[in-house]
Amino acid sequence: MNLDSLIIGKSKSILELKLLINKVASANSTVLILGETGTGKELVAEAVHKSSKKKGQFIPVNCAAIPSELLESELFGHEKGAFTGAANQRIGKFEEANGGSIFLDEIGELDLNLQAKLLRVIQESEVVRVGGNKPIKFNVRIITATHKNLAEEVQKGNFRQDLYYRLIGLPIDLPALRDRDKDILLLAKLFLEKFSKSNRTPNIFSKEAKSK
Repeated sequence: MNLDSLIIGKSKSILELKLLINKVASANSTVLILGETGTGKELVAEAVHKSSKKKGQFIPVNCAAIPSELLESELFGHEKGAFTGAANQRIGKFEEANGGSIFLDEIGELDLNLQAKLLRVIQESEVVRVGGNKPIKFNVRIITATHKNLAEEVQKGNFRQDLYYRLIGLPIDLPALRDRDKDILLLAKLFLEKFSKSNRTPNIFSKEAKSK
């Protein structure tokens, strides 16, 4: 795929990022995307998925946006009657992503109990739905992201060391926009163009606007 349609920029750091995405996409290892909030971690995860040419879906999950008591069911699914309100069987995001990629954003927000369960899922390449006992095999590319320093979180006892080593696989460190000032005008033009189209207002960067 053409990465230019997803990753906008011509700075040295972005050109290097595109090269790294192509290299990472050809491997089947886990990928850990590091970077500040707003640096485009989900875009990079999607680019890795699309560049890998996997036939399955790209399934994003924001681990920070789902209450911890519901996240296990969201990820692994549940059987009918597994808990109050579980009126029907539901497949989890790992099953949904089978043959494709699952993107676990803000992985550093997982509590230690769920970290242990995720570690087992990664080691065995199988899930057991909440309330079930049948292992379900899957083939999924696991991509994670966080704005936290996971190595420091491990030292603090907030993140399991064995899970950290499972996830780090091929790390991608995203540059902040302040470190790629050459891309600011490109992004400004893109956003203005999109805003102009959606609101039917003239784009100040367009040839027509400049001629007036």
